[in-house]
Amino acid sequence: MAMDGRFHFYEGYTMKEVTFPIRVMYELGITTLFVSNASGGMNPEFKIGDLMIITDHINLFPEHPLHGKNFPTGPRFPDMHEAYDHELIKLADTIAEEKGIKVQHGVYVGVQGPTFETPAEYRFYHLIGGDAVGMSTVPEVIVAHHCGIKVFGISVITDLGGFDNPVEVSHEEVQEAANEAQPRMCDIFRELIKRS
Repeated sequence: MAMDGRFHFYEGYTMKEVTFPIRVMYELGITTLFVSNASGGMNPEFKIGDLMIITDHINLFPEHPLHGKNFPTGPRFPDMHEAYDHELIKLADTIAEEKGIKVQHGVYVGVQGPTFETPAEYRFYHLIGGDAVGMSTVPEVIVAHHCGIKVFGISVITDLGGFDNPVEVSHEEVQEAANEAQPRMCDIFRELIKRS
């Protein structure tokens, strides 16, 4: 099953609407979820167009996707120590090495949006442990984890921020960088599907 895009919290959808597709996937028997996003990089080692395998996340959304009555798909207080499956990360690293695809690793910070970050926000997100920041992914991953669905994620670094020289960014430039990196990301995803 593949989704053509996603619902974003910043578009005015509720967290239940944003994560509803994951609930449907669970009911259909999906056991592994691949997520991707475009994100701003705060790690000084990152370059525009890099693929960052998500190793963990920091949830800064103002509403939690599990707020409210607990769904019976998981416990009231799910453990999140391995939100992104370690075995899938290892396998992706192997695939990337075999195919000569450079990958980074890092922590994704999920924020509401829809504004791109100020230089101070970029520095703050990096200071608290983030390597990339974006406006999606985290709610879906939390609900997937609550449902017992394994998750693997990749961020495409489409812009950079928080450094000495602030860089202005546009939505068009973000899309262009994402389009350039997409074939490399798809190579990893296809091979992961074959092998897992």
